[in-house]
Amino acid sequence: MKIICSKSNLLYGVNIVSKAVPTRTTMAILECILIDASAGEIKLTANDMELGIETKIEGEIEERGIIALDAKVFSDIVRKLPDNEVVIETDSSFKTTITCEKAKFNIIGKSGEDFSYIPYIERNEEITISQFTLKEVIRQTIFSIADNDNNKLMTGELFEINENSLKVVSLDGHRISIRNIELKNNYEHKKVVVPGKTLQEISKILPGNADEDVSMYLSDNHIVFEFGNTTVVSRLIEGEYFKIEQMLSSDYETKVKINKRELLDCIDRATLLVKEGDKKPIIMNITDDKMELKINSFIGSMNEEIDITKDGKDILIGFNPKFFIDALRVIDEEEVTLYMVNPKAPCFIRDENETFIYLILPVNFNAAAN
Repeated sequence: MKIICSKSNLLYGVNIVSKAVPTRTTMAILECILIDASAGEIKLTANDMELGIETKIEGEIEERGIIALDAKVFSDIVRKLPDNEVVIETDSSFKTTITCEKAKFNIIGKSGEDFSYIPYIERNEEITISQFTLKEVIRQTIFSIADNDNNKLMTGELFEINENSLKVVSLDGHRISIRNIELKNNYEHKKVVVPGKTLQEISKILPGNADEDVSMYLSDNHIVFEFGNTTVVSRLIEGEYFKIEQMLSSDYETKVKINKRELLDCIDRATLLVKEGDKKPIIMNITDDKMELKINSFIGSMNEEIDITKDGKDILIGFNPKFFIDALRVIDEEEVTLYMVNPKAPCFIRDENETFIYLILPVNFNAAAN
């Protein structure tokens, strides 16, 4: 094989597919990036058997062929090459020469034939969504997936398609994040659970253009994302997702309208007094036209008042401050509305059209304060 391409094209491709190289594996071939120039185009692929990414890059093929190169070594070399044309050449014993200007590296590759290609998935129904929207939806929900494997379903996000709407849900047992998106077309009803890791990696490599689309395809076990010259194939998480409908009540005893930035900044300031790992709640005392926020910790205490518009009853309620900060950070509105029933029931942050809903469970602050 002999190919020539610019360092910038090569680095762009390597950075994209590296996201699917496993950190730990017993199969050495999976620690490689596959360069496939056997069919008239240059394709780079990485695959950890759960997530596979393939991208095409511009370049010249002088001699067709295929090689698997150690991902870490190869990407480190490419990163440090001068900004010029790179020539990659291999011989029959998989010895690979990478040349750029006066720099010349010789490394040993592996047979591309042994590489685990990403599975081919039937592309039956194409679901399109703008790159910008998909990137935003991930940003606005990914923080509330669980980060341990005690319940596999909690480490993923529900993607539910119903006619022209896409609902994305994540939860970790203490909070739920929901985004409802209107799609351009109508589709059959589908429900899948996509691993959080897949969505995090897609969010990193997706350019996020508002006027360019991502195509999604679903099968029983896989989801495919296609955008630009890149294809991402991921296994789905098996199992029936949690029935969240019964948790989503529209009843409330207290409704509060508040400036989002003021509330976020205030809770953020309060956390200065909380060491990592301390479970100290932020206590909200909501009365007629003000919300008083208090926090007490081993370091000290803080209290601050914010003007609000309130309907309904006064309430004294406590929350994990991090959960409020996470939700408020991804809401774009200037003003948010909080809905509460009592100090033991969830608080909802949602807009009128329910394009977003954040449910946060309160904490028992009397027990936490002692």
